[in-house]
Amino acid sequence: MPLRFLPISFRRTSHLVSLHLPRALYRRHVTTAMTSKHFLADTDAPICRLEAKQHFESLTEKEQLYAHYVGRASWEGARILSTTISREAPLLYSLFIEIFTDKDNSGNIPRMKDILPLKAKAEVSDDAWKYFLEYAAQVLNNLGNYKSFGDTKFLPRLSVNDFEKIVRASGSETAVKLFEQVRDAVYAAEPDAQLLIGFPAEGHVSGYYSPNISKHDVQLVQALLEQKNISALNTRLFKLSENEYEVRIASAKVTKSPETFEISEGKVVKVIYGDFADNMTKIADNIRLAIPYAANDHQKKMLEAYAESFSTGSIDAHKESQRHWIRDVGPNVESNIGFIETYRDPAGVRAEWEGFVAVVNKEMTQKFEKLVDSAETYVGRLPWAKEFEKDKFNKPDFTSLEVVTFATSGTPPAGINIPNYDDIRMTEGFKNVSLGNVLSAKALNEKVTFIKSDDLAVYDKYRGPAFEVQVGLHELLGHGSGKLLQEEAPGKFNFDHTNPPISPLTGKPVTTWYKPGETWGSVFKAAAASYEECRAESVAMYLCVDREILNIFGHGEEQEASDIIYVCYLQMARAGLLALEFYDPKSKKWGQAHMQARYAILQVFLQAGLVRIEETGADDLLIHLDRSKIETVGVKAVGDFLAKLQIYKATADADNGLAFYTKQTTVSDDWIKYREIVLAQKQPRKVFLQGNTFIQDGKAVFKEYPVTLEGFIQSFVERNV
Repeated sequence: MPLRFLPISFRRTSHLVSLHLPRALYRRHVTTAMTSKHFLADTDAPICRLEAKQHFESLTEKEQLYAHYVGRASWEGARILSTTISREAPLLYSLFIEIFTDKDNSGNIPRMKDILPLKAKAEVSDDAWKYFLEYAAQVLNNLGNYKSFGDTKFLPRLSVNDFEKIVRASGSETAVKLFEQVRDAVYAAEPDAQLLIGFPAEGHVSGYYSPNISKHDVQLVQALLEQKNISALNTRLFKLSENEYEVRIASAKVTKSPETFEISEGKVVKVIYGDFADNMTKIADNIRLAIPYAANDHQKKMLEAYAESFSTGSIDAHKESQRHWIRDVGPNVESNIGFIETYRDPAGVRAEWEGFVAVVNKEMTQKFEKLVDSAETYVGRLPWAKEFEKDKFNKPDFTSLEVVTFATSGTPPAGINIPNYDDIRMTEGFKNVSLGNVLSAKALNEKVTFIKSDDLAVYDKYRGPAFEVQVGLHELLGHGSGKLLQEEAPGKFNFDHTNPPISPLTGKPVTTWYKPGETWGSVFKAAAASYEECRAESVAMYLCVDREILNIFGHGEEQEASDIIYVCYLQMARAGLLALEFYDPKSKKWGQAHMQARYAILQVFLQAGLVRIEETGADDLLIHLDRSKIETVGVKAVGDFLAKLQIYKATADADNGLAFYTKQTTVSDDWIKYREIVLAQKQPRKVFLQGNTFIQDGKAVFKEYPVTLEGFIQSFVERNV
């Protein structure tokens, strides 16, 4: 039977949750955990420093103070993010911060204690100690015990007894109490033990919902929220009884009396403000501290709108902040903050907290600006008619950034295209950023799997430049292209609804579009994020063969251009194979939006005869990519696939669009055996070590940390969130 955690108690002030299992179940789950190798925390994961000190120190004192306070506001949301992952995640985070913080330190900055005496006092083996540090680092990195990239649970490699010895050796009663609350949940690993993020009532886990919430409940409440024009982005949903729901909106302001709405089936929904009130207050306070250091009026108004949004919970205020952010073109310090991406919500409507601050790389940005200047031309080359493209392409600010701080769960992305508000993107524009020091970070002795030996040299030489091309096209021309046909308000359309455009898929006028209040996410629901990533990746594959574009990126010589194209397609084929790690055959559920998208594109390659997967005799796989077919068979197949994705999305045709995408991403039994090989060849995911900024004598200073497990943990201790 599905595992259930009882009792569950929420304390709004600290957002901590108590979890308990029956002891009989506990021993059984521990035994299973020790044998569930695919769910064990990574060992020997490469730690890569996110090089940022020199970039931060290139700023003026005013810019450094601006970067510090916005960065601090970003990290003040870490506990919010942790709570939306799993019920034990914030407790685990607190456990490790408690164990490693020096309580005798009287300074303003928290200090990490000397941990060698802790190891000696615990009397555990070197391996157990190493596994403890690795698990701690990965919990801190992911802000919980579920991987940010894959949404699967990871389990400690050390035994529960050794874990408990170390906790008790810390001498902290608080740590012991925290451990006793999470111990059973941390080690639970039976097939029904909530190993994946998803709807709780379906046996999965999500901090966005109470455990008794079903998919039907979510849809029922979502319909009301859309009717009342209440965004779900910064909310959580709880079922208080069979007939009563509570929507909690994150804000510093706390509602004294909730607003109550009646819905069908005799049920009511209460909407209250003040979820994560303490955290939201700190966020808003730091945003206000940044205002005096804004570089211009757009930054100032952006920060003011942020402060209003985080204080009141208003998404309209956050949308206003994004309008000013778009208009702030070419700043030396770039940032964005809020409830941004909906990847981890199984319903696809609630967003994860994140925030970043970065310094502009002016030399690389000039290269991207050339792509922006010609973007409208390249968008016109995409495989759909102008009726399905924006009436006017708003040239975005495309910037190469060196990240100073990125408050997120796990690894920062390589590129970002925001805002995600479709109405702003279509009419006012958007920004694209490429994160240079994320792209360039490499681990020593990194093993490359599934690439033929005679392809390794060209792959190693050009995978960085090829990925740069892919990211640029994905963010700018992928997410930046495409129109949604909308009835924006009753009787008001953004297209000629009396003479609707002809669908190239049916040869007839379109009959579906977005109704008032509907959004891309609400119509395509949980699949929206992956579907859109697939569309953007397909745009990159379709356009990366364009010699004009490659010349902009500095690849004007024909042989080099040809090699870049080859590696772009080879990299995508390999990513589609690696994606199998993020598919759960039992639940038939994908755990990562981008990887599901890449699997779909690999299937396009295979169906076109462009790629062949060879099973070798050594439990290995090799990718054979026919270079001669890329610019003929390959581009046509990608174009046909991309056109379908776009038309279904543009016309709100979720019935056909989701059926099409589901079929393309269905993993057949033949591919399950490939998944086992992929898992056997799995390499640990890189862990990015970020620095911290502090105020000393009225100035902002940047601190780096040693590239070690201890240094990584110390960076979180001193971040003090």
